[in-house]
Amino acid sequence: MQGSDKGHAAAQASLNGQDLRIGIVQARFNHAITSRLAEACVAELKALGVSEHHIRHVTVPGALEVPIALNAMADSQDYSALVALGCIIRGETYHFELVANESGAAITRVGLDNQIAIANAILTVENEEQAWARAEEKGRDAARVAVEMANLMEDLQ
Repeated sequence: MQGSDKGHAAAQASLNGQDLRIGIVQARFNHAITSRLAEACVAELKALGVSEHHIRHVTVPGALEVPIALNAMADSQDYSALVALGCIIRGETYHFELVANESGAAITRVGLDNQIAIANAILTVENEEQAWARAEEKGRDAARVAVEMANLMEDLQ
């Protein structure tokens, strides 16, 4: 096998979700879009072998509340990995930057402080059209990242 083929094979093997417990926190703000993210994420988790009863999906009001729920899940030590789902659409004020920056930084901090992988699929987009164009694929990507990183973290410990 060539180097890139070996890497691809290793990545495929790391996408086995059997026996993993995944927590999902979904922001309800821009609900239609975040629900599409969640549907795609859950479907991909199941396709990767994560049992439905090992997926816990909760909702919070918005992106700034996502890290609080992620932290509570991480504190429980019941999860192999976590997923953050949300959608922040640029408006006419500075609020977009505040929410995007603070939620992103807080999610990273929760992961580092608790040594748990968190797939951050909080979309930060210019408009609703961009959000819809990304929602399904980013939901699936988040599931794959969560499974791969959960397996990697298990191997590293």
